[in-house]
Amino acid sequence: MHKYGPICDEFYINMYLNTEMELPQNREAVLHFFEQVQKRFPQMTNFYTRERGEYFLEEEKDGGSYRWVSAEARRLASGAVNPESIDDAVAQHVQVLELIPFELSMSHLDCESLNVTMGFDYTYRGNHHELLAEVLGIPAALESFAECPHTKMLGYEPSVALCLDDECRTQCRVAFEPRSTAYQIRTGEFADDALSVYMTVRRVDSLGSHEQFGSELRRLAKLCEKLVDTYLVEEVLQPLQKAITLK
Repeated sequence: MHKYGPICDEFYINMYLNTEMELPQNREAVLHFFEQVQKRFPQMTNFYTRERGEYFLEEEKDGGSYRWVSAEARRLASGAVNPESIDDAVAQHVQVLELIPFELSMSHLDCESLNVTMGFDYTYRGNHHELLAEVLGIPAALESFAECPHTKMLGYEPSVALCLDDECRTQCRVAFEPRSTAYQIRTGEFADDALSVYMTVRRVDSLGSHEQFGSELRRLAKLCEKLVDTYLVEEVLQPLQKAITLK
């Protein structure tokens, strides 16, 4: 089990490569790329498409731990849900990135951004917005507004983004995705929906001629893990888990 297993219901680490130019969309190029992915991960057997030109190859989800890879016109993604370890997930993403210069004719120049996202899901049958406000707190300037009589918390989705270097090329973002709807809050009929916490570290702009996608991905993943361990686990993830347990 990955190290975050005890503090969330589901953990995933995803890679997203956004491109400046469109990736090849012809049948032969798409199928050949996913065939090469499948050679490296034979348990990825489910291939399907969506109407917007998105192609997916993924493992069976029954075991709770699975891999997936997707390709769109200007985005390539790779995900690992409940991986054995972060290193295993990163190794998967690196192998996918190593294919793109040969299978999708992609150059280091054609990089709009390279992202690593660590996601943490919490199943909670209740008002996600209210729970987040309780755990994270509300800015002092808005506390009185949030305490208006006869009200319920309908929207609370804080997000903070920071640059991590002088050129603003390495950036990080903490975001939350509550899924409680106005209907659920009005009726009090909540489902077992997932409340998500995301830590994303991003490299923007083209890679240099001396840089490789794989090594840059490893750098971003290490940085993302460090930020999660240093700032998110004790201040956000564990308090969120505790609050849900006490409800």
